[in-house]
Amino acid sequence: MKKGYWISLYIKVENQENLKKYSEAVIPIIKSFGGVPIIRGGKYQTYNGEDFIRTVVWEFPSYEKAIECHDSAEYQAGWGLAKDTTIRHMQVIEGFNTE
Repeated sequence: MKKGYWISLYIKVENQENLKKYSEAVIPIIKSFGGVPIIRGGKYQTYNGEDFIRTVVWEFPSYEKAIECHDSAEYQAGWGLAKDTTIRHMQVIEGFNTE
């Protein structure tokens, strides 16, 4: 089964407190769907394209689980804490298997 990934590229965060509340609310929700944090901020170097202020990547057991988590009422309620003060590109992507 191919894994699923959430990739969020943050463009603007107008209220850090809202983002913190969002993070605290959704981490247990994401983990309950099997999500594992791969990247959550950290040092970076941009070589091409836009410079995003923050990158977050979560890995899920499957693409379907990643979609299920994103679309869940619980996650959407959590995102509501930051969505009015945060601009990001967010994609759910199916991984690939090299075996």
